[in-house]
Amino acid sequence: MANANHPTSASGRAPSERGVIARFAAAYGQEIVIFFAMIALFVIVTAINPRFISPENLNTIFSGNAYIAVAAIGMAMIIITGHIDVSVGALIGVLATISGTLAVSGYPVWVALIVPVFVGMAVNAVIGVMVAYARIPSIVVTLGMLSILRGGLITVTGGAWISGLPPEFLIAQAKPLGVPAPIYFMVALTLLAAFWMRYSEFGRSLYAIGGNPEAARASGIPIERRTVMVFVIHGAFAGLATMLFATQLQVIQSTVPPNLELTVITAAVIGGVSILGGTGTVIGSTLAAILFAAIGSALIFTNVSAYWLRAVIGVLILVTVMADMIRRNRQGRA
Repeated sequence: MANANHPTSASGRAPSERGVIARFAAAYGQEIVIFFAMIALFVIVTAINPRFISPENLNTIFSGNAYIAVAAIGMAMIIITGHIDVSVGALIGVLATISGTLAVSGYPVWVALIVPVFVGMAVNAVIGVMVAYARIPSIVVTLGMLSILRGGLITVTGGAWISGLPPEFLIAQAKPLGVPAPIYFMVALTLLAAFWMRYSEFGRSLYAIGGNPEAARASGIPIERRTVMVFVIHGAFAGLATMLFATQLQVIQSTVPPNLELTVITAAVIGGVSILGGTGTVIGSTLAAILFAAIGSALIFTNVSAYWLRAVIGVLILVTVMADMIRRNRQGRA
């Protein structure tokens, strides 16, 4: 007989238990969907072509795309705050060139790896100040920065290749305990960022700013300072992503990686971050980045043109945004 103090439903779950499940589903629903979509993809494609789960291909999927997941962590924070950055791909291209140039110019390896992080923070601090204090929309500021970085990089370098990188510089090729180093970076940074966003006052304030800026201001949150800081943090993650991007091959091309900014933004959005701000997690953005890589690889292993990847991602974006709008409309009616 059920305890009178804890009535149960026909399913046998107490209301408190159902409440916990509902809150968990609301907070991590998109992440759960992406996780099981990845599992289904791996099972189906492996049944068609067992080589899909070969160690070499798994290394390509997880390690080769870890830099996208790391960059998407910072992008998720930006979008949660209600802004966007379309210059991140160009920034990573510039930072990779700076890193490689320092590495082959005789500077210590740690300098070549750390300087791009601080440069990324400085560039994004400028963007943050313009967005927060000059009240210029972030899409306009970052479009301008995209043109500046891309044009400046080609003008200065001519798209030259940087070769002769010292072996100790290539940290993305290291395999501590047999696991590629980028996977350690990706997992550690995702978990740290997720914990910080959920439990720190600063992290929670970003949701408040993105969800309702006026209410956040009324509650005493310094919106302008927080906006600048979140852009600076985003720049740091772009610098960390550059560490993995610039050191995964023996050479670096001084150009902007094609469509990288769109891939990073899409990973954040499909990972559950609302394009309107206020909701989402960095865990979802990391899972989505890995899902994209897995889909691209699956197309190759099933003899489908890789150009379909963009079409698939486009469909996922539309479905995700529509689902977010439906959810917000339901919350508004409630």
